[in-house]
Amino acid sequence: MRGPESWWRRKSTPAKVETYTQWSFHSFAVIEVATVGVAVFARVEGRLAAWVFVTVCVHALIGTFTVTRSLDWTRGRRPQPLRLMWALGTVTALIGIGALFFVHRGHSDSDSESAAAGLFATVVIYGVGIITLGIRDRRRVLMLVAGFTVGTGVAALLLGADGTGALAEAFAVLVGSGFLSFASVFSVWLLNAVYALDDARETRARLAVAEERLRFGRDLHDVMGRNLAVIALKSELAVQLSRRGRPEAVEQMIEVQRIAHESQREVRDVVRGYREADLSVELAGAQGVLTAAGIDCEVSGSTEGLPVDVQSALGWVVREATTNVLRHGDAARCEVSVRVREGRVVLTVENDGARATSGSGGSGLAGLRERLTAVDGTLEAGVVGEGVFRLVAEVPLRSATASDASAAASEASAVRGVTS
Repeated sequence: MRGPESWWRRKSTPAKVETYTQWSFHSFAVIEVATVGVAVFARVEGRLAAWVFVTVCVHALIGTFTVTRSLDWTRGRRPQPLRLMWALGTVTALIGIGALFFVHRGHSDSDSESAAAGLFATVVIYGVGIITLGIRDRRRVLMLVAGFTVGTGVAALLLGADGTGALAEAFAVLVGSGFLSFASVFSVWLLNAVYALDDARETRARLAVAEERLRFGRDLHDVMGRNLAVIALKSELAVQLSRRGRPEAVEQMIEVQRIAHESQREVRDVVRGYREADLSVELAGAQGVLTAAGIDCEVSGSTEGLPVDVQSALGWVVREATTNVLRHGDAARCEVSVRVREGRVVLTVENDGARATSGSGGSGLAGLRERLTAVDGTLEAGVVGEGVFRLVAEVPLRSATASDASAAASEASAVRGVTS
């Protein structure tokens, strides 16, 4: 069972819905052959039963191909299967007329008439419902159901049925084919809706990235645009004063230098704020996003007292892990824990979405390894059990503290170099 289960878990949610829909309608073909094709041998004589069985199998086979091609057309992978639909409709009508003829003008044996009636109802209802999968216009669906209903009543009257019997047969076709046609229309609508929601989730993720880039661009524009305008203006003024031999030109260039250094500082602040991530905020955000997506998310551990560099690096790990769970997996449960042991901070993200393995070698985790390398951290990701994916990031606290001290020292030396 591991093979089929693994195959099923690797599918995305929309692909699972499509597979379920397809095989649900394929099961009708199996039911048709089992309940009518096989059962006819017990009610009809041998040669005629064999012909009926072959006819039912042919009808079921055409219906199976129509289901597959119609659902592929729904997803835009194939053209509309008009020939198959016409073939299925023609075979359905011929079998239905033959069954009605056998009921009203055939043998008087009650078992044979019962078998013919069952054949007629099953073939017509199944055929109309399958044809509906390849139709989008609801009016045409209603016309299809109405056409087979009226045709049943007219054919029954022409074959000698009384008014009440013909009306009863037409009503049975109306109810049965109408119900299966509604199920077909609803199944197609549900399939399209699931794919649309999945596309919307992907679009939302891309929009979030684009919005963050726009915010970063606006921040840089606000910082650099104003300061560059002032620098350009004061530089032009210094040039004019220098040409006239005025000593104020030196003061203007000193002001330009001051504004340039201030711009550098502001840009560093913007970039630092963009790159750094608050671990506690990221953990709360991940829990909220996963819960909203229907995934049971449990967060444990405390982030108090952790250095800024450690929180920033692990915050990005939480972001990427959450994205992988949402986009690459089909998880129902996710556990996130933060632990400090033996001088190391250990972040563990574990979920039961097997498809998350598709993100194990992607550029996202490669970028996380680069961020963790800056603080002497490590990252491990992979499948640890049946459908369980685990991501573990470890960062030593001593290296992080030394990194903070080194960064502070380098910044102080840079300031001394500028002032000298």
